[in-house]
Amino acid sequence: MSASADLLKELRIDRNRAPEPSGRRRLLVIGLALLFLVPLIVMGWMLFGRNAGAKVQTTTVTAIGGGGGGAGASVLDATGYVVARRMATVSAKITGKVREVMIEEGQRVEEGQVMATLDPIDANAQRELTAAQLGAAQSDTQRVQAQLKEAEVNATRLSSLVKQQLVSKSQYDQAVASRDSLRAQLLTAQRNVKVAQDSLRISDLGVDNTIVRAPFSGVVTAKAAQPGEIVSPLSAGGGFTRTGIGTIVDMDSLEIEVDVGESFIGRVQPKMPVEAVLNAYPDWKIPAEVIAIIPTADRGKATVKVRIAIKTRDARIVPDMGVRVSFLEAAKPDQPKQTKPSAMIPANALAQRDGKDVAFVVNDDKVAQTQVSLGRKLGEDREVTAGLSGGETVVLDPPDSLKDGSRVRVETGDADSSK
Repeated sequence: MSASADLLKELRIDRNRAPEPSGRRRLLVIGLALLFLVPLIVMGWMLFGRNAGAKVQTTTVTAIGGGGGGAGASVLDATGYVVARRMATVSAKITGKVREVMIEEGQRVEEGQVMATLDPIDANAQRELTAAQLGAAQSDTQRVQAQLKEAEVNATRLSSLVKQQLVSKSQYDQAVASRDSLRAQLLTAQRNVKVAQDSLRISDLGVDNTIVRAPFSGVVTAKAAQPGEIVSPLSAGGGFTRTGIGTIVDMDSLEIEVDVGESFIGRVQPKMPVEAVLNAYPDWKIPAEVIAIIPTADRGKATVKVRIAIKTRDARIVPDMGVRVSFLEAAKPDQPKQTKPSAMIPANALAQRDGKDVAFVVNDDKVAQTQVSLGRKLGEDREVTAGLSGGETVVLDPPDSLKDGSRVRVETGDADSSK
């Protein structure tokens, strides 16, 4: 009976027990949770979802064509580099330890200006030795001259005495032989003096060779040695020996060298006007002129080298700069000047959409699909006659999924890296 009574007690409702949480309280808990989660979701979207887009590389459109200044339209375009016809890596004529370097990159030097000095201890010691040898040779000459003077006087006196039969003929002959021997010794001593003088001049050159001077006026483009290093024109010490003090370039000798395909070299003539555009300054058109066509071809590349003179001297033009040139035909009197310039982009910046040639122009973090009209093939580049203008930024190797209005992420530092 007691067990049954206990079971009945458990089935009774305890009206003094705390009530269960109501549905309103559950809603309040859910609302507070959403209040914290929503800002986190929005922040995550701003950090990660907002910049979502395809990674792309870009390049800048280059303006070409539009000849002016008495020249007609472009008949051929090519690429090349600025080169210096007069450039030298200056080195010492002898092997020695650098004592002082007096140049820095970018410094202008004049012809004959001291660029560096080597340790002159050995050269000075050699010069002192040859100077002492010269002094000894001169002293020996003076001694022989004094002896010869005495021998000549003795021979003259014995000559008069032998006529008077006061001395024997053998004594006179002995005096004459002594005089002639001293004359020969004097000639040898004088020649020794000449040899010592030549040796001293060579020693002076050795001392002078410890001073490295600029062979011509120019600008220092590289400083190759530091005090304490060993320099040698022949790299006598192997890989640890410097072969030069520095490199200087005559900026007045800068010109352009381009490789023109064999199929188009017939369009190029000496004295032909040229318009050059540096890759670093795409909006700056530099007047130039063909100097010469090098009479040899590159078998591997099937090209011919052309030298082009730059008519404008400017500090912005430096060696090894990339440059694009347009060979211009002479303008005819009744031919209007070309006023509409074209543009040039790498061939891998073009894509096909619905059978049309297009390029994707980058504007902020989106791209705009632009239809283009293509012209000539310029090596790995293509001429764009309509649709693009110089200075715009286009996508390289656009993926098939890229379309008008797509978001993109430009990889910094990769512009023009594919070229």
